[in-house]
Amino acid sequence: MKEYKMRRGEHLDDRIPDLKATVESYFGAVTGTEEHDGHELYVIAEPDNPVFDRILAGAAEYGSKKDRLAVHFEERPAEEVIAAGEADAAEEAVSLKNEFLLEATGRDAKSRRDSMKRDVEDEAPDY
Repeated sequence: MKEYKMRRGEHLDDRIPDLKATVESYFGAVTGTEEHDGHELYVIAEPDNPVFDRILAGAAEYGSKKDRLAVHFEERPAEEVIAAGEADAAEEAVSLKNEFLLEATGRDAKSRRDSMKRDVEDEAPDY
């Protein structure tokens, strides 16, 4: 499960007022909800793109802090996707993830990576 921050001064519910509808427009019908680390997330059990086996997505709410986007993509192994001749679906899956995360967070892939690196560095113990 990964959690993504919004850009400074922005909030998830401002960027995506209807998270369920947005998730469905990118990945397919929401089949239910599931609690994960105390957060209620939408479950897409049969995503439209055959590369994905299952997707969990929703808001990770922290009371006094800004909400984050929590997402978990379960994907088929690359060898299986290629053997099935679904390379185009694999390219589309990458695009769908990046477009969804950009719309939700306002950050492109590079800035999301940099932000996660800073978070890991901040959590590193001092020796």
